[in-house]
Amino acid sequence: MKIWSLILALLFAVFFSACSKDDPKKMQDGYYTAETASYDEHGWKEFITIYISDNEIVTLEYNAKNESGFIKSWDMDYMRTMNAADGTYPNKYMREYAEALLIRQNPDGVDVITGATHSYHTFYALAEAAIAQAKAGNNRVAFVGPQASGE
Repeated sequence: MKIWSLILALLFAVFFSACSKDDPKKMQDGYYTAETASYDEHGWKEFITIYISDNEIVTLEYNAKNESGFIKSWDMDYMRTMNAADGTYPNKYMREYAEALLIRQNPDGVDVITGATHSYHTFYALAEAAIAQAKAGNNRVAFVGPQASGE
């Protein structure tokens, strides 16, 4: 009978230690941001902010800003030019990348969007960095560089 008690105690300890806050695979609740280390050749700095609750990405914002803080997906001239050339534009592909990450919970599951290939690589790096910050429970901004895209 003592052996079963010992086995149950060990199983209980292993189970609860795997569920502890120190689990390196578990994301800590809170907001985490990653941004490119520098502005690209078009003057944009991409960023992602994720909100984690119960080890899950609940919301996220993926976008870019210029030095004055203007948001890339609000730039109508840029949208028209890029859409005519590439068949997509920042407000569209940024939302699609964000939605794919929310659904799949892992940047490895996000597919490249035609016309936004360069931004995919930046998005992927930013998502990985923000998730790493969440796993570490580090809410400081993570900087990723160099800038991979100028879309």
